[in-house]
Amino acid sequence: MSVTDTPPLNSLRPARIPDDGLYEGRRVLRRTPEHWDDRPYELFGLVPQGATIGAEIHGVDLSRPLSPTLRAELNRALLEWKVLFFRGQHLSSEHQRAFALNWGELETNPLLARGDSDDVVRFDKSAGSVPTYENVWHTDVTFRERPAMGAVLQLREVPPSGGDTMWADMAAAYDNLSHEVKDRIDGAVAEHDFLPGFRRFYGPERLARWQESFPPVTHPVVRRHPETGRRMLFVNTSFTTRILGVERAESDRLLRLLFQQAHVPEFQVRFRWQAGDIAFWDNRATQHYAVADYGDARRVAERVAIAGDRPY
Repeated sequence: MSVTDTPPLNSLRPARIPDDGLYEGRRVLRRTPEHWDDRPYELFGLVPQGATIGAEIHGVDLSRPLSPTLRAELNRALLEWKVLFFRGQHLSSEHQRAFALNWGELETNPLLARGDSDDVVRFDKSAGSVPTYENVWHTDVTFRERPAMGAVLQLREVPPSGGDTMWADMAAAYDNLSHEVKDRIDGAVAEHDFLPGFRRFYGPERLARWQESFPPVTHPVVRRHPETGRRMLFVNTSFTTRILGVERAESDRLLRLLFQQAHVPEFQVRFRWQAGDIAFWDNRATQHYAVADYGDARRVAERVAIAGDRPY
């Protein structure tokens, strides 16, 4: 056969991508639900930071009360972009709380360090401090029956370099699953438990004090967003322990595949902090990852979480 001849179609040896591997190829990147009324914003400027997730908001002072129309437009931006960034706000804890209260009752978390009040969590990271929630993809407090609706995080002190935070769009993560996997998880329920996540940095004695207060709960593997109706993956490495109704080995195999979806760069946005910046994210629709790449430098953040509904 000459070099110009076309080889027979059956001349290639068999090759196959494993079913449980990450898909390699073009992604479906749909930012909003089908038939969404995607219209311009009138009360602020918005600069997209990612294909489907992440937008920087300009022209809003979060220390001032929100009018109903501004609150409604910010909420629409949150639903469309999943995480909003506000530069240089330098809010007091009280102003940070007041902004979050526009979206509902605030949540307390006795498992984390307290800030100026019970509903402000303080992350003070420096040499010798407890590591807590860094370098792991997770959705906040899914070990609760009603996980947080959202969170407002402010960086009060940033390291000289590093310390970024990343978010992943879990609607895009669901959209890009194969039809076979979607069929397998349709209607499936998973158990969530606080112990796997917190045992990374707390000892047995401290964990035992909270074990009865936070028993395992169940949530759908795929939840529907209560405001947009979109289907989203709702499992995460820190708190999801098993899928009910299947053998443990099959549950572990399927969860590994689903956890990997948060790792796809096309579904992510990465934010480089400056002191006084605010991130406001939809905890129902995202996972996030605090990048622990700043060594012994200090990084101080405060978070206010908004109570949520029971996933369905």
